[in-house]
Amino acid sequence: MVDMLNLNNLQLDALKEVGNIGAGNAATALSKMIKTRIEMSVPDIMILPFSRIAATIGGPDAHVTAIYYTIKGQAPGTLLFLIPVIDARKIAGVLLNKGVSDDQLPFDEMECSAIRELGNIMAGSFLNALNMFTSIHFVPTVPALCIDMVGAILGSVLTNLGMVSDYVLFIKTEFKYQGNHALGNLYFLPEAEALQVILNSLGVNN
Repeated sequence: MVDMLNLNNLQLDALKEVGNIGAGNAATALSKMIKTRIEMSVPDIMILPFSRIAATIGGPDAHVTAIYYTIKGQAPGTLLFLIPVIDARKIAGVLLNKGVSDDQLPFDEMECSAIRELGNIMAGSFLNALNMFTSIHFVPTVPALCIDMVGAILGSVLTNLGMVSDYVLFIKTEFKYQGNHALGNLYFLPEAEALQVILNSLGVNN
């Protein structure tokens, strides 16, 4: 069995490569969509206890948008994309070719749709990169969108999904576009044997 908190350098390098390819594919897709160059990088990737998710995105009181998916197939789990609300507003404005909306107003239907599309691109790019390296077929559910404090999202949404993982594959992603910088993190919460299956398929299980 894999000790999720003590992966060796080879295992982490393999996962980092998956993250980098996923980020590159996502940046290409977004750039084509809005006809504006977007650069995306993965400065960090690691295994964390579930309890440390909030600290990676500003703490439990940070206001974020969350897009989450249940992943079915050979390596089932939950995929969560968190992005600070201010960054989500900026990126939605770019995707919709309009200015940033008032922070005091709720997201309108078009902004929510744009954020879901951003989440779809991020999740799809990451899962496709994993599939390319592992030949594992990942089947995501229709995404759900939630806008709330990190603590509330982690305490209720994921519990309602029946989360069974104590650990998280954390993929920090950074966006650069039109002179702006934004943060958006991916978290893969694997079920009991899922990480073992992924690492075995990557050929770095030892």
